[in-house]
Amino acid sequence: MSDNVDALPVNSRASFVAFLALLQQDLVCNPIRWENKTLADFLAAMHSYAEDIQGYYDNTDQSINANEAHWQVFADIMRGARVYE
Repeated sequence: MSDNVDALPVNSRASFVAFLALLQQDLVCNPIRWENKTLADFLAAMHSYAEDIQGYYDNTDQSINANEAHWQVFADIMRGARVYE
C-alpha cells in the first residue's frame, strides 16, 4: 500500500480508512501544501469541490460519474479540499 496520499487508490472502506490516516499525516508533515488548514476552511472547500468535482473528472478525461457513490469519489473530494479555493 502506498504511503503517498495522492497516489493511494481508494476502492473500499478499508482503503478509505487508510487514506484518511495518510491525509491527516500529510497535513501534519506537509502543511505548506495545504491551502485550507482549519476545519472551517477545509469543510467550506470540501463543499465547493463536491459541487464541482464532475468538472475535474471531465477535464482530466476520467470516466467517473460523481453522482454515483464510490469510495474514490469521497477521497477525491477530500484531496481536492486541501487546496480548493
